[in-house]
Formats: sequence, structure tokens, C-alpha cells
Amino acid sequence: MSNKYAYVRVSHVDQNEARQLIAIEELDIPAKNIFMDKQSGKDFNRPEYQRMVRRLRKDDILYVKSIDRLGRNYNEILEQWRILTKDKGVDIVVLDMPLLDTRKDKNLLGTFISDMVLQLLSFVAENERSNIKQRQAEGIAAAKARGVRFGRPQIPLPDNFVEAYELWNSKQISSQQAGMMCGLAKTTFFTKARQYALKQKYDS
Repeated sequence: MSNKYAYVRVSHVDQNEARQLIAIEELDIPAKNIFMDKQSGKDFNRPEYQRMVRRLRKDDILYVKSIDRLGRNYNEILEQWRILTKDKGVDIVVLDMPLLDTRKDKNLLGTFISDMVLQLLSFVAENERSNIKQRQAEGIAAAKARGVRFGRPQIPLPDNFVEAYELWNSKQISSQQAGMMCGLAKTTFFTKARQYALKQKYDS
């Protein structure tokens, strides 16, 4: 007798999995057979997914809300689909895409249609992921061009930094003494001194 399973994935711990769980609740799947990961879909190194795969047996049915919940890596989705359907003999049902239901039309044509639809959807999922990365990179580049700074805000220079710098630059005190004078570590003072000197050079 086949058992029903469901897999739920959200990309971040603060994302809400309610939409997926509501769709799955209607399928009368035992709670112990519902597995959920809260992490990226870039690969299949997910603890709950792997635990579920170990439990799946021939003729079991695996439900997912949409193909991108299974993953976003084109090649790995295809590989996992092959492992589940061919090697383990599991049926997969993608709720948002009725064509991706391996219980139907288990003939050559049905298998061909499912495989083609899967390849198309997997490609679209990964392509969208690549587009998001590209848009993020372009957004960061545009922000930098506008002068937006990323990373930690720079610590403002101490009020007496210029005085300490001038004494150090004229070799009246060491970098360690200059750092102590304005409350900075020796290496920090030296780094700030180089940055200050460059700024003075290009501002003049």
C-alpha cells in the first residue's frame, strides 16, 4: 500500500510556509509524513528533504506545491526527479501544475510529456534565479555609482587625528605614539593615515 508524503520549503526562516501547508492539508497526509526545510533551494543538501527521501518507498506519492519548492537548480531538479521516479519508483504530484503528475498516463507519451514539462519549468525556475542575481548586481552597481556605500560605516576620525598625523608625517613621533595620541591601534592609525594622505593628494 502506498503512503502519501509532502515536502515544503521556504527560502528563509522568517518566510511563511502557510500557503503551502494549506494546500497540503486538503490531501489528508499524516503529519509525520510532512517534511519542511527553511533554507535556500540552490541545492539538495537539506536535512528534512534527505530524511524524507530515505523513507520513501516504491509506489509512495510525494506532493509539492510548486516545482520551485523542490529546488531552483535546473540540473539538480532533473537529477532528483530521476532518482525519485526511476530509481525509487515514487510518484510525484506538483499541485500547481497538473501536467506534472506521474500517476497519470504511465505510458511512453505520458512520461515524455511529464519530462518535457519538467525540463521547461526547471529551466524557467533557474533562469528566474539568475535574473534575480543579475538585477541585484545591477542595483548594487547603480547604487555605488550614486555614491551609496555598502558594508560597515567607517569610523569617523578622532578630533586630533590631523594633529597626530602631521607629527607622525614629519617624523616627530612614531605611528604607535600617534595612534595612542588619538586613541587608535597602531595598525588602524597607519591605515587611516594612508587613506588621509591619498584623500589630501586627490583633493589638492
